[in-house]
Amino acid sequence: MNVEGPQQPPSKPKRNISIAIVPVLLVVITFLFWRETWFGRRLTDREMSQYLTDTSVPHKTQHALAQLSERMARGDASARQWYPEVLALAAHRESEFRLMAAWVMGQDNKSEEFHVALAKLVVDPDPMVRRNAALALVRFGDASGGAELRAMLEPFSLRAPQAGTIAFRLRDGDPVRSGAVVARIESGVSKPVDVVSSVAGELTHRAVADQRSVAAGDVVAEIAPGEDQVWEALRALYLVGTQEDLEDVERFARGVPGISDRIRQQAALTADAIRRRGRGGSP
Repeated sequence: MNVEGPQQPPSKPKRNISIAIVPVLLVVITFLFWRETWFGRRLTDREMSQYLTDTSVPHKTQHALAQLSERMARGDASARQWYPEVLALAAHRESEFRLMAAWVMGQDNKSEEFHVALAKLVVDPDPMVRRNAALALVRFGDASGGAELRAMLEPFSLRAPQAGTIAFRLRDGDPVRSGAVVARIESGVSKPVDVVSSVAGELTHRAVADQRSVAAGDVVAEIAPGEDQVWEALRALYLVGTQEDLEDVERFARGVPGISDRIRQQAALTADAIRRRGRGGSP
């Protein structure tokens, strides 16, 4: 008579374990990605110092700058320990860091070091850096960025970075975001080069026909300013605008196609403030 040993429960297929693990991993990975990229996560002082010094992971540096700006806006005196790092970023070779540094420096209009750094950034090669610097200077009561503020109300001329044949990616009337590729230029000699818009708005006019030759520096498109950009410029000009700005401001006060009534109302207030200032009054 055969005697069988105790029955072993059948083992579950390994694939079932895999099926259970995959959703868990997806949740963990998603959480870790969210945690590392969400600017609302409070950074420790050690992380602040690390991220402001090490720019190898740009979104971490941007995270630190965003939180530093919040501390400064609250009047947190501890924020001053990172002012040297902000000044270093204001001179960084990458424009994205100079742009954010300009915004942060505007939070402390008592710092003469920041005032001096912003005066340099208002003539930066990158238009978005210049504009952030001009807006920040207004907080110091400094109108030296007035030409940039006025430029924010005007179409932006997009120029060809090299000679060659242009192929447009966007058409007249298409929205344009900052960093968007508007066209590509093929030279036949070097690699194709993208024509990238550093400003947001709307492509209102392609200055050359598609598939035509262009020279380096030629204007290839005009970008009408976006509403957020116009809003910030009008608010700044309310405080520092001069008679030289009045024509552009009044154009928006009369109403520009595609621009909201909110912009028209702010433009009317800004125009009135400029007139009063011209008569020796105050806004």
